[in-house]
Amino acid sequence: MGREERGPAWILLGLLPLLGLGVLLAFIVLNGAGVERDDLPPVEDLSVQRVDLPTEYEFVLSVRNGGPEPVTLSQIVVNDALWDFRVEPDNTIPRLGSAEVTIPYSWVESEAYEMKLITSTGTTFDAEVPVAVLTPGFTGETFFSYALIGTYVGVVPVALGLLWYPFLRRLGRAGMNFVLALTVGLLAFLVIDTLEEAIESAAELPGIFSGIPLVILVALLTVLGLLGVARLFRREPEEESRLGTSYRISFGIGLHNLGEGLAIGAAFALGEAALGAFLVVGFTLHNITEGVGIAAPILKEKRPRLIHFVWLALLGGGPAILGTLIGGFAFSNLLAALFLAVGAGAILQVIYEVGKLLLKDSARKEGNKAPSLSASLSASNLAGLTAGIAIMYVTGLLVAA
Repeated sequence: MGREERGPAWILLGLLPLLGLGVLLAFIVLNGAGVERDDLPPVEDLSVQRVDLPTEYEFVLSVRNGGPEPVTLSQIVVNDALWDFRVEPDNTIPRLGSAEVTIPYSWVESEAYEMKLITSTGTTFDAEVPVAVLTPGFTGETFFSYALIGTYVGVVPVALGLLWYPFLRRLGRAGMNFVLALTVGLLAFLVIDTLEEAIESAAELPGIFSGIPLVILVALLTVLGLLGVARLFRREPEEESRLGTSYRISFGIGLHNLGEGLAIGAAFALGEAALGAFLVVGFTLHNITEGVGIAAPILKEKRPRLIHFVWLALLGGGPAILGTLIGGFAFSNLLAALFLAVGAGAILQVIYEVGKLLLKDSARKEGNKAPSLSASLSASNLAGLTAGIAIMYVTGLLVAA
């Protein structure tokens, strides 16, 4: 097409379908698509995002309207009794709007409380406080405590796992392939675990966000995007490529550890200290194997500089610090679902890359020039894959127990 054919008329042709769509949508909004049912109440979808107890004399609920119409709060019931409340900015919450509901109530520590939010149409929405304890406020001491917990859970275990690097380098070729296969097993378990956590967070979102489809699409786009970026570096030396693979593994694991930090921070913020401490111990044991997975791609290369191991440990474990802070002070199911979906996509991409390395190394062992799936299905490789999944499953039981 010549330049002279792309004038104002060409632009108008591109805008014409959009103008027609705008007219159609305006007609539907103004006329209800020709169908009117005044006898039906509006569909309401009010979700309680978080319940805070900032003082001994109040509950503070963060709510969001995920329905198609504004919602007006008219009454609140606390443990089967009507109670006073105030809403900021207003009792009527617009579509996709959020509000803060404060209930003046002298609660008793360690007691459980159930609340019902009643709208002007009589629809009820539930909230609960399983164990009433003060919600930690944002102070320097609390910030430091949460950051320290994230360090225990993320950075330290990953760094300890990386300390196995000198030992692993002394393994033979079959042993190194075993470790690569073990890494695939570790990552396979992690991607399923991360997707499960993302879907759980997405299920708590208002329906209008289409949380579960959002998680799947974000994970898919992450895989495709990272594969596209990897193509830009396909001509780099193999050593740099393997080190880059380690960094990508660390990045994917880091996003998974962000989700673990969210769970820990939220548990402590809700007063479930015993659960929080248990999660810290469980995730710490669970995460030490991740350092092995990060180090596996570079076992056969010249020893990388020490600074790379420092960055790998921070990239893989550091997000747990951020996750603990977010979970403790400002947990968001939407952000959690998005971060975890990106993490699942990143882990899927590195499974693909590590799988290619395993195929290539297995082919070299068999004396073949071209990688083949049959060459990689050796007893030691299958044992490594099984061991990786088993290790993550068993250590995961320490968290779920």
